[in-house]
Parts: sequence; structure tokens; C-alpha cells
Amino acid sequence: MLHLRAVSPVDVTDRVLAVLKEHPGATHVVLLRGAAVEPAGDVVEADIAREATDEVVASLCGLGIDKHGGLTLEQIDTALSDAADEAELAAPGEGADAVVWDELLSRTGEESRLNATFQAFLTIACLLAAVGVVTNSPVTIVGAMVVGPEFGPLAAIAVGLVLRRWDLVRRAGIALAVGFPLAMLVTAGGALLGSVTGLFDRTMVLDAHQVDFVFTVGPFSLIVALLAGAAGMLSMTSAKSAALVGVFISVTTVPAAGYAAVAAVLGEWERCAQSAGQLVVNLVGIVVAAALVLAVRSRKNRANDPGRPLSTG
Repeated sequence: MLHLRAVSPVDVTDRVLAVLKEHPGATHVVLLRGAAVEPAGDVVEADIAREATDEVVASLCGLGIDKHGGLTLEQIDTALSDAADEAELAAPGEGADAVVWDELLSRTGEESRLNATFQAFLTIACLLAAVGVVTNSPVTIVGAMVVGPEFGPLAAIAVGLVLRRWDLVRRAGIALAVGFPLAMLVTAGGALLGSVTGLFDRTMVLDAHQVDFVFTVGPFSLIVALLAGAAGMLSMTSAKSAALVGVFISVTTVPAAGYAAVAAVLGEWERCAQSAGQLVVNLVGIVVAAALVLAVRSRKNRANDPGRPLSTG
């Protein structure tokens, strides 16, 4: 279930309460008169079955709560209540299959931003991948996959394409277009320093056959990317978020970027080009699969206007 808190203008509170009381998927309704200071108003709280959340939120937004007050949603890990059990049974569908569109927009909107934290994680991941390449260490390559934050913007692009949120597509595209080249540039600098100081040489990289999968582009590269994109979007649109870890360690986006940087420093332009191709195949495959999965998910309960300003709070 999800916990909903609404800051409601006083003149709308009774209608907010009516929406929550009448919906079978809502329970534990609480009213705090005059508790909200900024914006001023009443505070209404309720626990909502996940599969009913989209419909409830749409109804409340229809009352203007998102414009003149505010709505927040939080995941409830444990709820010991017969009323909560009844609400989940009464709500149509299964909670794990329900898509909460506003939650998805908020999550992908936040993860699509180019900021210092995103850039730092991406750069560290590329550096780890470069270390894995020169040391012939698949384990280090896997570590780089886990650290890489690139799935957030890729998911945001897929969401933006399906919902026609071009602001989201543009923001996520900028994060990737700036983030990867900058991370690769820093990695190339590190690789050049390592080469000059004798930490590794061309022979070490060319003989590192355990990590050949990073730059070897083939049909399975696309297949894995498609499967990972599908699994990632299913994870983000359901209650199965733990599956994202498996997505991170199944695609070679960051490792390919790291290998390309190392190969460029060593003058191995063929491998550099192959690694860049691997990177592009993975990025495109993930976005295509994620968008397809999102497109076929049921949207019948999503009554919100897709053009409503994106909340990333």
C-alpha cells in the first residue's frame, strides 16, 4: 500500500474526504483541520491500495489539490490492519501489477537530471570498468555495472517517449549526452597516466580475453539489452524494485565506455569503435524495450493530464 497525504484548501476538504471515503481502495482516512501552514489549509491522510492509487490521485488532482495544495505518496512496508487488507481486496487488480503513473514520472524525473552526483557515479563506474579491462577482471567489470547510474535517464527517455513528455526526454538525453563523454574523457586521462607510469601496457589489454565480451558486438548484445530494458521498466512500474540490480549487471553500457577510453589511449581504434558500437547498441536496446513494455501496460486508470507539470519532489 501507499500512504497519501494531501494538503487541501479548506473549501475543498469535504470533497477530498468524500473521494477517499467512497473509494473502496482507500482506508485509514485522517483529517487534521488547519494543520497546514504553507500552503495554508487542512491535512488529509489515507492509506491507498497500490492498484487504486492512480484513480484516487487523478480524482484529487481533478479537485485542484496539486495546484492549490499538495499531494505526497510514500511506500508502506508493513500494514497490520484488517481495514487495509479489505481495501487491497476491494481494489481492482493486483498491487504488484499496478502502475502509479505520477510516482513513475516523479521517480524518472528525479533520476534523469544531470548533476554532480550523477556525473560522479558515472565517472567512477567508467574508471572501475577501465581497471577491469587492464587487469582482465570480469568481477571488477560487474562492479562497474552496478555503480553505473545510466538506467535512470534511459528509463526517463522511455517514459517521456510513451507519455509524450518531451521535457523529460530532453533532460535525460542531455544527462547521457554530457555524462558519458565527460566520464570517458576523465577515464582516458586516467588510462593515459597509467600507461605513462607503467601500470599497464598494450599487451596487458590485448591479452585480456576474459573481458572481450565488453567490446564484442553481436546479436546477443541487442538481445541482452532488450531483455534488460524490459526487466528494468517492469521493475520500475511495479512493486518488484529489487530486480533492478539484475538489470544493472546484465548490460555493458559503462564497461563499453570504459573500454573505449582505454583503447583510444592505446591507439587501438578498431576496439575503440567496437566498444562505442556496443555502447550505442545497449543504450538504444534498453530504451526501445523499456518504451515497448511501458506502452503495453494498462493505462485505463490513468486519468491525469500528461501535460501537467512534472513533480520531482
